[in-house]
Amino acid sequence: MSDTMTASDVLTATVSAGDAGLRLDKFLASALPDFSRARLQTLIEQGHVTCWGKAAADASGKVKEGETYCVSIPEAVPTHMQPQAIALDIVYEDNDLLVINKPAGLTVHPGAGNPDMTLANALLAHCGDSLSGIGGVARPGIVHRIDKDTTGLLVAAKNDAAHLALSAQLADRSLSRTYLALVWGEPSPGKGTITGNIDRSFSNRQKMAVVNKGGRPAVTHYEVVSSLQSPVVSLVQCKLETGRTHQIRVHFAHIGHPLVGDPLYGAPAASKLNSKAGKTLPDAAKKALLSFERQALHAKKIGFIHPTTGKAMQFECELPEDMKRLIAALS
Repeated sequence: MSDTMTASDVLTATVSAGDAGLRLDKFLASALPDFSRARLQTLIEQGHVTCWGKAAADASGKVKEGETYCVSIPEAVPTHMQPQAIALDIVYEDNDLLVINKPAGLTVHPGAGNPDMTLANALLAHCGDSLSGIGGVARPGIVHRIDKDTTGLLVAAKNDAAHLALSAQLADRSLSRTYLALVWGEPSPGKGTITGNIDRSFSNRQKMAVVNKGGRPAVTHYEVVSSLQSPVVSLVQCKLETGRTHQIRVHFAHIGHPLVGDPLYGAPAASKLNSKAGKTLPDAAKKALLSFERQALHAKKIGFIHPTTGKAMQFECELPEDMKRLIAALS
């Protein structure tokens, strides 16, 4: 299907002998790969799928050889979110997607405590009519999130096809993400993998935690880039194999090396600087560490296959100024 499809288009799919007997939603998902199975189920429920002029009301119904199904794509309905003019650092943009370098302090999507003034609101204002709709709603498809106070790269889709393809890459781990973090101490070995299922903390529901039972598998590969004021602080590069909530922050806290400045999982800088090694730091380094009030985490690099062209794409961005200053003070 062309990425220039409009709301007036009607797509058709004819059942072959090999497809006979499949569920309708499964057949359509195979025949129309630009749409998710869930989206097609909704279209069936809403009466937008017909066979010989009659609405196909049952997504689980079995298709027969020779049947031709027509799928009409309704115009995307307006989102409840408001477009808001917020400055964006756009690294790349085309008809299908955007890559954004997110600053610290900007929440990705509206939620409890952040009803608006988010990246999603900013993308609505920036993209305007170029959004063809995600799941039938005129909104950007943010493929993955990074925390409010984490900086760096993320990708957002402008249409269903791009969103579906990028989400599939995220699920099969072919969408790569590399982060830089400043952590307390010096992880040993200097290169390794942190594993441990992550779930909501039983003792504090605002936090995530590595759990012995349940949760979702999480894997973080890391390598120490440099020891800054060894052994007090290290610069670490991390590659995510999975993408759980707060994964890097939780994993490094779990192995005893929480991120510098992390208000949720880290120890106060003052306590670290009162250690034997911490007391030997220069005053400038101590001051810089005490004044750094967000997790020192930056999404440095992202790579994926373009959903339309099939071209391998990779983007990289520099550290934000506050992390640069902190590293300079520690160096």
